[in-house]
Amino acid sequence: MTARLSLYQKAEQELYKLDRQVKAKFYDFSHLFRQDPWHTSLRLKPLKGDGRIFSARLDPSYRVLLTRTGIAAGGEESWLAIAVRHRRDVYEQLSVAVNRVTGEIEFVDLSVVGESALRRAGIELTPAEPEAEPGEEAIEAAPPAAPPAAAGLPEPEPTVPLLAAYDAELLRDLGVAEALIDLALVVTSSDELDQLVQDAPLLTKDVLYGLASGLSVDEVRREITAAVELDEQPNPDDFTAALARTTVTTVDKALQAAIEEGDFRAWKVFLHPTQARLVNRDYSGPARVSGGPGTGKTIVALHRVRHLAEQLPPGQNKPILLTTFTKNLTTDLRARLASLVEEPELLARVEITHIDQLTARVLGENAISGRSRSRVDNQVALKELRDLLLELDERAWEPEFLFEEWEQVVLGQAVPTRTAYLQARRAGRGRPLSRVERSTVWKLLEQYTARLDKLNMETWSQAAERAARFEIERAAKIQARADHKEQVGGKDLVHRDAESGMRYIRHRYQHIVVDEAQDLSPAHWKMLRAMVAPGPNDLFVTGDTHQRIYDNQVALGAVGINIRGRASRLTLSYRTTKEILAKAITVVTGKDVEFDDLDDGTDTLAGYRSVLHGPDPVLAGYTTWSEELAGLAGTLRAWRTELTTDANGNTTRDARGLIAICVADRNKVNEVMYHLTTQAGITCAELTKDGPRGDGEVHVGTMHRFKGLEYQRLAIAAASNGILPRAAIEQYRKTDQARYQRELRKSRALLFVATTRARDALTISWHGNRSPFLPS
Repeated sequence: MTARLSLYQKAEQELYKLDRQVKAKFYDFSHLFRQDPWHTSLRLKPLKGDGRIFSARLDPSYRVLLTRTGIAAGGEESWLAIAVRHRRDVYEQLSVAVNRVTGEIEFVDLSVVGESALRRAGIELTPAEPEAEPGEEAIEAAPPAAPPAAAGLPEPEPTVPLLAAYDAELLRDLGVAEALIDLALVVTSSDELDQLVQDAPLLTKDVLYGLASGLSVDEVRREITAAVELDEQPNPDDFTAALARTTVTTVDKALQAAIEEGDFRAWKVFLHPTQARLVNRDYSGPARVSGGPGTGKTIVALHRVRHLAEQLPPGQNKPILLTTFTKNLTTDLRARLASLVEEPELLARVEITHIDQLTARVLGENAISGRSRSRVDNQVALKELRDLLLELDERAWEPEFLFEEWEQVVLGQAVPTRTAYLQARRAGRGRPLSRVERSTVWKLLEQYTARLDKLNMETWSQAAERAARFEIERAAKIQARADHKEQVGGKDLVHRDAESGMRYIRHRYQHIVVDEAQDLSPAHWKMLRAMVAPGPNDLFVTGDTHQRIYDNQVALGAVGINIRGRASRLTLSYRTTKEILAKAITVVTGKDVEFDDLDDGTDTLAGYRSVLHGPDPVLAGYTTWSEELAGLAGTLRAWRTELTTDANGNTTRDARGLIAICVADRNKVNEVMYHLTTQAGITCAELTKDGPRGDGEVHVGTMHRFKGLEYQRLAIAAASNGILPRAAIEQYRKTDQARYQRELRKSRALLFVATTRARDALTISWHGNRSPFLPS
């Protein structure tokens, strides 16, 4: 009898790591198994422990573990390969079951669990094949672990279990795999918990880490369990239905090529179940996904784009927009989406552009002939404001305060008149203004905008506000046409459209996906809101306000984007190690430190955690900047040696692009590059808005340039008080407390972004006094 064979994700990951010869044997095995799973050479037989798991012979040393999942549509037996491993790693205590929450097939292997936890739970592992194969030694059962106390010494006091506050029924209800519940309740340290969940099913891992990290039961149920829970409890014996819910791959030639390619394929096709639900959900309106660095927000955004593209009817237009705040992030999104969406016809339906480019296009379409404006950055615009105040001999108002008032209140709320400004909300602006002071400020800002207009200049914030007005007018015309058509009973409006020129006006997009949403301004949001018709799946935004490094702050509800009931949070980091994460979180936590949630509430990193381990970050203080630069050079040389040479001292690879240095001050970038190049013999490439400039081995840039990037080894230099935060903000401590706190939050966010760019190793150094954001 023939069979259909699928591959469980755990088995696929194990195959990535095996020798090429073993991989080749697996495909030979698969071919034979599909022809006849009961062929005598395969020696297919059930384990004594869990009879639903079968062992089949790959070669004298390796076994394929399988479970039967029913009868396929063509009448073939349906089998799932759940593991591929050496026979010495096959124990009778392996188990397979249908999860009572997700309805997915879960494979549990107790051999990775620590001995102390197994002993406390009364579990002893038994080899499934103690008998010897020809040419190999017999495998013996592991001897019982030695007692914890040496002879003559008192027994140590029993340690309280890490999850002592919970019981088996609660863990079962939250979705923890049945075979791991008793063990979960006896682990006594985070190291034991790490061992327990190392290869545990994803929901089990998330629930146990969530409870151990301090999330309440209600938070775990809401943020983790509910996100993947079925509407009806699944049948635990129906493996056929469970297979349809489980991430598996059919064993064929395409899979063979993919596994030989390496584990990059896993990134392209696999989503954590929590992420997959967010990607594939049908939303009734705008939706938001938040989460700390490395939790997969960008991956979710990219997979959401692919999901939306797959739902489109055939066509040639681009009804999906993927956008973000900066040019270099857009370049990265374009490359990653091209890797994810392999069908050219689907990729062609997506427009990928950064928000300023989108603004410029709208203004170009609505430009008045013979009238063009030069768009300038904020530093140029602020200089013009300073010059104006000098000419007017106006000393009562600081240029920075007036500029922020103009950007955040006047432009941010599209305030058109003095009367409207007198009534405008100034939430978060700090310094209160009387009616007389508002009148004075309005007059100065009128003179300032007139000056920019005379110079044919405009800021990007002004441009965004103008573009938003054009799009809002366009949306109003579309709505007026729809209202009129409804009034006349849906009749054709050919004559009316011809007279008004509205026939071909429609919303620009059906779906808009925004990454790094926390950095967009109110004007950007108003423009995007007007570009897509309100309705199901219109806007999907991802972001983290703890990483807001620009001055844009907005409540989405205030610009017509209602995310209530459609907001989700990711809490598991796939990039940053626990050790780095622990240091990073201290940067953005503390008394009176709050971050918004892109709406009227506050965001939190509660439950934010990682399953990765690495060395503790190194914090190093120096007396002078010269000493710090010398120490930095020594760290970089050591890293370069570790990354490029093997145990025999042979060079094995190039470290280019694996190491980076991050600083908060622009001048320090030049000083770091000069020292490393001239004094240390280390070549550098500066990070710019267009990516690395040059081919240097070490990337160097300001913290703003590191947004969205990651490096194996990262050094943060000059993290001194007076640089992080800038000494200049001290002037606001007494005169404008709200602005002072806002500047502190922005500096914290910069350092938080920087620390979480490190994947494996992190060094933070300073000279003089350390930044107050760093732990002592």
